Amino acid sequence: MAVEKPTLVLGWRVYGLGVMAMGLVCLVWGRFDPGQPVPKAFPDRAALAYAAAAFMVAAGAAIEWRRTAAWAAAALAGYFALIVVVLLNGRVALAHPGEYGAYSGAAEQLAIAAGGLIVYAAKARIDPTLASRLTRAGQLAFGVCALLFGGAHFVYLNLTAPLVPAWLPPNPTFWAYATGAAHIAAGLAILTGVQARPAAIALTVMFAAFTPLVHIPLLLADPSNFTNWTENALNLALTGAAWVVADSLARPGASFRR
Repeated sequence: MAVEKPTLVLGWRVYGLGVMAMGLVCLVWGRFDPGQPVPKAFPDRAALAYAAAAFMVAAGAAIEWRRTAAWAAAALAGYFALIVVVLLNGRVALAHPGEYGAYSGAAEQLAIAAGGLIVYAAKARIDPTLASRLTRAGQLAFGVCALLFGGAHFVYLNLTAPLVPAWLPPNPTFWAYATGAAHIAAGLAILTGVQARPAAIALTVMFAAFTPLVHIPLLLADPSNFTNWTENALNLALTGAAWVVADSLARPGASFRR
């Protein structure tokens, strides 16, 4: 049976915009994204912050152009996986092995790397079998990330519940638990392949809902806060990554071609 390459619809566009947004915020502020914990004493840290921000802007923009999408996606996958997750967040995890946040924080960056890997597999002129394996690797990585995201809702319930709008019935605590469970269920579905695409679609919708319900209100309440800007940009990138995963799980021929 012939192996077909994964096809993507719109998720890769949102993914590219999200990475661009992350870079633009860091470029304006002249700082590293909070998920990229470069030591404060690192030589030429300010210059590197601008360089990293410019890279994200350029790579995110290149994702939007079909002729450069594959190599931009490969660059983002490598940057986020090797430099951000392994070198930067790995250092934090080794220093604080007992802190769950060290792993859930790394998972946010790994999810972006997973999205880039899947986009590369779909856009690059590579063997379909290799593309299928890379796609599955990206899906598995994203599934693990979803599990860690969900766990964070339970471990840090005291931080998660206050983010939920108070007017949302029945109460913020319920939604903190519910969204945590939804992350875990989606992660398990993606990892096992059981109802994986519906789960990835639901995860995409949930991430997208976080923007108007959580992140934009926080930004409007305190627009001078750097973290509020980075959280909005990060959530857009994660929405795009989840969408890419959902697109990649479609049956061959069930979605529009590139």
